[in-house]
Amino acid sequence: MIHSGPVTPRLLTDLPIRALTPDDLRHCADLSEDRGWPREDHKWGLLLAAGNGYGIDAPDGRGLAAACVVTRYGDTPAKPDLAAIGMVLVADRYARKGLGRRLMAHVCDDVLAGVPLTLHATPYGRPLYEELGFDTTGRAEMVRGPFRPEADGGTAVPVRPATAEDLARIVRLDTEVFGTDRTHMIARLPAFADKVLVAEDGSGALIGYAALWPNMDTHVIGPLIARDTATARALVTALAATTERPLRTDVDVRHEELLAWLKARGLQSLAFNAVMTRSIPGLPGDWTRRWAPLTVAAG
Repeated sequence: MIHSGPVTPRLLTDLPIRALTPDDLRHCADLSEDRGWPREDHKWGLLLAAGNGYGIDAPDGRGLAAACVVTRYGDTPAKPDLAAIGMVLVADRYARKGLGRRLMAHVCDDVLAGVPLTLHATPYGRPLYEELGFDTTGRAEMVRGPFRPEADGGTAVPVRPATAEDLARIVRLDTEVFGTDRTHMIARLPAFADKVLVAEDGSGALIGYAALWPNMDTHVIGPLIARDTATARALVTALAATTERPLRTDVDVRHEELLAWLKARGLQSLAFNAVMTRSIPGLPGDWTRRWAPLTVAAG
């Protein structure tokens, strides 16, 4: 008997795992759409360029059966200080068959053995990550909606568009606050984001920065790095003034004052994600100045 088409292995978990490339972007976006997520082509493009994707080809020949992205941070990519895992997806037709566990175990225990890890987990994914050795060390609240500016214009913290000359200062501040170097991500912000703003104090010292990037029908605010709540509010207000789209951002729940202000300005709570870490008691850096990530997929 002559067989045609792809041959399915006896066990789906025997399927090989391969490195993804930017050429896989369409298949990654298709996988997001298959699971009811937005396609997020723009975000996938950044993650595949700045990070490393891993995937399992679907045995029926229809794109990817599973995928995830790893973003490494630190001066030495071969031995990163921290790695973030995101966009962990399994095609609906292969769900609950062990592919997600196989892919995560490969990434955590083979690719990133001994490296401190972090990820943002939905309630659905959290039990698997706990079995793989992750602990919940924080929480982030996703908020979304049209932004209503304050009648008085908000705070008086000086905010202006970032220039090329600001990039080195932004990287230094970001490294201090984030706790490790992520120059390869920050250097891509001017091309990835629609707006990048900086905040300065009266002496001209950099006290914060933030970016606004397009994601389907919304604009996402992230990263958001700021000295205090007033600075964070000034950056959000200035970014919101540049778009008519709804805003979305993911804020550390310890920043209660900013979350309350965002909700008073029209954004609504959508979901809570657990911030999880493995081989490290919590995220490095200064959480008091880290308000929102560039994207939860990159930590």
